[in-house]
Amino acid sequence: MDIYKDSKNLYHNLPEHLILFDGVCNLCNAVVQFILKHDSMKKFKFGSLQSIEGQKLLKLANLPGQNFDTFVYFRNGKLMVKSTAALFVLKEMGGKFSWFFIFIILPKIIRDSIYAIVSKTRYSMWGKKNECMMPDPSFNDRFIS
Repeated sequence: MDIYKDSKNLYHNLPEHLILFDGVCNLCNAVVQFILKHDSMKKFKFGSLQSIEGQKLLKLANLPGQNFDTFVYFRNGKLMVKSTAALFVLKEMGGKFSWFFIFIILPKIIRDSIYAIVSKTRYSMWGKKNECMMPDPSFNDRFIS
């Protein structure tokens, strides 16, 4: 994937809806599985933060390449992280999930503080794998390398 950033800080040559997640985090993997199950329109593509493409995108976005504390959502070339990314993903999923978007009215500092608590405790609460999850072969087209 040949990705570049233009002067307006928009990312090009990405899928319209790309989520980068911590591939060794059990909670993060459960979230990806949840989205795969409920994304009937197959909007979302996924990549682990640890993958080669994930690392390229993190570098391009000036985000840390290790010690991950967020998932990243590229929506139509726009970068979102933390609570904003999570709420926009729920909105894009539609249906009953889009109701959660109402929380966007909360100040970002409050939303991201709650997100930070979950992020800091995710390994101790839900566990961690030694290596990134391998997607079910039926979902291979939904993952970037």
